[in-house]
Amino acid sequence: MTTASPARDTTSATPDQPRHLSTLDRFLPVWIGLAMLAGLVLGRLVPGLGEALSAVEVEGVSLPIAIGLLVMMYPVLAKVRYDRLDTVTGDRRMLGASLVLNWLVGPALMFTLAWLLLPDLPEYRTGLIIVGLARCIAMVIIWNDLACGDREAAAVLVAFNSVFQVLMFGVLGWFYLTVLPGWLGLDSQGFEVSIWEVARTVLIFLGIPLLAGFMTRLICVRKRGEQWYEEWFLPRISPLALYGLLFTIVLLFAIQGSAITDDPLDVARIALPLLAYFLLMFGVSFWWGYSMEFGYERTATLSFTAASNNFELAIAVAIGVFGATSGEALAGVVGPLIEVPVLVGLVYVSLWLRRRMFSPVTP
Repeated sequence: MTTASPARDTTSATPDQPRHLSTLDRFLPVWIGLAMLAGLVLGRLVPGLGEALSAVEVEGVSLPIAIGLLVMMYPVLAKVRYDRLDTVTGDRRMLGASLVLNWLVGPALMFTLAWLLLPDLPEYRTGLIIVGLARCIAMVIIWNDLACGDREAAAVLVAFNSVFQVLMFGVLGWFYLTVLPGWLGLDSQGFEVSIWEVARTVLIFLGIPLLAGFMTRLICVRKRGEQWYEEWFLPRISPLALYGLLFTIVLLFAIQGSAITDDPLDVARIALPLLAYFLLMFGVSFWWGYSMEFGYERTATLSFTAASNNFELAIAVAIGVFGATSGEALAGVVGPLIEVPVLVGLVYVSLWLRRRMFSPVTP
């Protein structure tokens, strides 16, 4: 998951206290809740809004929603340190653990939780499986910073995951949504998804902003230098990610208002597998890093990289493949409302475990 975080105060942290979260990030669940409410009100006040939004579409996605998706993805991918990809093999144990946790354990765990806890809600179940496939990119840098993790390792893993998602998301989506349920004899109610349909959506809503972010960093760093880019340019474009996310949420909830108000308990059930997923992924990853003797900083980085998800991409894929009025899209939208407060809490858990499991660190 990613937000619009501008510069944060990272100077006042002690080994046992998290660094400060910006105002935008600290109140992200509030902003998302207000956007949801605004969308519900808008849907009531403007009948036929869905038809109006669908008048112009891009690959089956309403143009206003498509713009919102692209706007929220661009700043996130402009932050990625692509120049550090060549250092990704520097610590093969760390890379190997991250690959296994992010691309094997994480999707498999979400698949299991979705089928166990939402057996009677196929649309929400599918939406959560898509969330499990959308591995976190830039937002993990925020959690990693707050927990005093290894910034260099986080930057490398974020860059690697960003590129890897473009290549593998379509294949994994097809496998977990179509192939694996058939192998296990699960009743998918005739549901099938095309590998190309998922890959095409990822190429549009991740590939385009990924290319734009890469070119922006490349050109700006060459022209003005890395310090100007990191300290002046990024803080000014970062809020666009939050604005794009909130704009998209308003439109989605305006379109889906009746489905939400008719079955509020079904929507609330989405939270349970998400909560279990975050806690289990963090716990397993932290234990793995500790048992591999990575040290606290890299263990924290490994844990938050594995436990966090890229909800923007999950929302984009769900909308592109299933439509803005689908339960799959709604499951993606509910995700960040649960993720942010849970992972803020896990920052404190991480620092508590640091005091009890690792050697004291001199400030």
